[in-house]
Amino acid sequence: MIDITTSNAGAGERTTRLGDDDDGASHYSVSYAGTQESADIPGIGQYEDFHTIDWQRDIARDRMRHRYIVKKKQDSFWSLIEGAHDAWSGWLCVLLVGLFTGAVAGVIDIGASWMTDLKFGICPQAFWLNQEQCCWSSNETSFDAGNCSQWLTWAEVLGQAKTGVGSYIISYLFYIVWALLFAALSASLVRMFAPYACGSGIPEIKTILSGFIIRGYLGKWTLIIKSVGLILSVSSGLSLGKEGPMVHIACAIGNILSYLFPKYGRNEAKKREILSASAAAGVSVAFGAPIGGVLFSLEEVSYYFPLKTLWRSFFCALIAASILRSINPFGNEHSVLFYVPYNKPWIFFELIPFIGLGIIGGVIATIFIKANLCWCRYRKHSKLGQYPVTEVLVITVVTAIIAYPNPYTRMNTSQLIYLLFSECGISNSDDLCDYDRNFTNVNSAIEIAAAGAGVHRAIWLLILALILKLIMTTFTFGMKVPCGLFIPSLCLGAIVGRIVGIGMEQLAYTYPTFWLFSGECSTGANCITPGLYAMVGAAAVLGGVTRMTVSLVVIMFELTGAVRYIVPLMAAAMASKWVGDALGRQGIYDAHIALNGYPFLDSKDEFQHTSLAADVMQPKRNETLSVITQDSMTVDDIEALLKETEHNGYPVVVSRESQYLVGFVLRRDLNLAIANAKRMVEGICGQSLVLFTTGNVPQTLGPPPLKLKKILDMAPITITDQTPMETVVDMFRKLGLRQTLVTHNGRLLGVITKKDVLRHIKQMDNEDPNSVLFN
Repeated sequence: MIDITTSNAGAGERTTRLGDDDDGASHYSVSYAGTQESADIPGIGQYEDFHTIDWQRDIARDRMRHRYIVKKKQDSFWSLIEGAHDAWSGWLCVLLVGLFTGAVAGVIDIGASWMTDLKFGICPQAFWLNQEQCCWSSNETSFDAGNCSQWLTWAEVLGQAKTGVGSYIISYLFYIVWALLFAALSASLVRMFAPYACGSGIPEIKTILSGFIIRGYLGKWTLIIKSVGLILSVSSGLSLGKEGPMVHIACAIGNILSYLFPKYGRNEAKKREILSASAAAGVSVAFGAPIGGVLFSLEEVSYYFPLKTLWRSFFCALIAASILRSINPFGNEHSVLFYVPYNKPWIFFELIPFIGLGIIGGVIATIFIKANLCWCRYRKHSKLGQYPVTEVLVITVVTAIIAYPNPYTRMNTSQLIYLLFSECGISNSDDLCDYDRNFTNVNSAIEIAAAGAGVHRAIWLLILALILKLIMTTFTFGMKVPCGLFIPSLCLGAIVGRIVGIGMEQLAYTYPTFWLFSGECSTGANCITPGLYAMVGAAAVLGGVTRMTVSLVVIMFELTGAVRYIVPLMAAAMASKWVGDALGRQGIYDAHIALNGYPFLDSKDEFQHTSLAADVMQPKRNETLSVITQDSMTVDDIEALLKETEHNGYPVVVSRESQYLVGFVLRRDLNLAIANAKRMVEGICGQSLVLFTTGNVPQTLGPPPLKLKKILDMAPITITDQTPMETVVDMFRKLGLRQTLVTHNGRLLGVITKKDVLRHIKQMDNEDPNSVLFN
């Protein structure tokens, strides 16, 4: 008799017993040993790279582990302490995740802010200060107008005047050179040290949280290179944001810290609870929106989200936001860069333009998604994909050359969003606020006025900025640098919204007594807020691109602190989602999951076909099924089967003639158990019988048998061949199955894996079933 004892990743000692559970609640029983045994097999119960986890098995293992700890509590005071540690280890883990995520986000925000300003000039007194911080030391208050003498542009550093043709050319060249340097460094770091650090990361995080294994995607090198590369790529002026990658960074922190706690580090299903909380912390620090972060994790990325994960996500997001607030990277009283408080109520008729903005947002989002997917497919299947650094450099140069002449594309995208969200006041000197009004009394309400020449010029520049940003974001998203999509999407929507807002404002000025305005605009006060339209437009485009609804509205009102505008945001978000769903089925993240061939079963999709399990199972009726018999195969037979086939697991049957099911054994566990037995047990050879049964075997003159009952799943999920595929798909989604066995009158017919289900769905939807690449 050979005991199969597991010790995963050096995280403790236990023996996994399959099929002898004391209360029938699960077919997994885990007993813990006080000392390390000599027969340990590291890796049993773990998974290969690019494979799907078995949620049922992992959750059952944790339930057995927990039951054992509760039973041991009465034995000694030390066992009581161990039980208490096990109970609060989840809270401690998410506390650490929140602390580290907040600290890393603060460093990224400060670094990106300084390096972005480095493209324009330097602070001679203290080179480590960005432009705004440099000007705090002077007595000049007109920083917005660019009159700060402490900050020197690169033309001034080289002895040129502040303005003029020569100064402009020097500044232009420095802008391009710095952008190229930052982008080249970012792409080179990703290529050399961490290929997984590129892109947004959210499609892969969604897939990982659904139970897929991608080794190294949440590792320490990916974390370091993603953080450094993100600062560089944002600073380069490319049309990208740092919010999406913050989710990847937070999840990498969560993954690394989970190994400090064996309860999570050894159990892939439990680890995903920590990763869900980490995703919430990532959005929390990206936007300064902890509640929005929790809802984003629930609505957009998480697959398995029990109630305790909701509480822990809330706690993790709170800690992360608090740490970021204490670091204060933006140097103001808020933890977001574009916090804009509004105090004017909105008029009921404005719902019409708000819904119109939602429709426009949905159309822009659909254009972007379809164009970006076409470009990514071309990149993937052409020679362009072999030169990722060259692609980054070319797009950086083109972006820098086109962006610099337009002041709205030259400035940092976050600053542009802040400008578009802002209300016009006395101190605003931008063209957007060039109205024909006289400020005679500082305390009086701002009157509605006609737009001046500056506003008209600003609108044309904004239209050009919209076209440029839409095109450049299409080419940028998916490049081999860390790049997010939230900020570019918000920017596109804010530009459209501000233009519509100015149009509505001028309409109210021209026809103040029109019945639609309900008399609100007849007093002469400014009744329309263009900045509010910018905010609603931003939400519309972001909602259309990502298909977020509830979490998006909460994030937007946390950004602005304006609870009274929830209804306009809701109207725009819903209109945007409806239009987006009507024009294209998938959001950008789901589209990229499909493009990469990851095995992701979306719980939001419905299976509407009438096929049966027999139509999908492998092998087909006229093919043979690879099985293992419970007591008649030798070690050589099983090793030959493993070499001839590539299946991830094998059904165990009574005999080849009867085909009655006994259980299911994983390929990885078989390999580990046989290799360990050959190494550790004397007499085991190729002629040894492999037994999956209990009881005494009659002694023979041959070599001793190898008993592997303990790695056998005695209660695999089974269905009949007549089960509707609608039910099978639901089982895979809700139970997190890796595979299910198909029987007829108790006899085994075949196996359905997650990949088979995904391929069948693709086939039914007239798509290429071979686009599902992984197991």
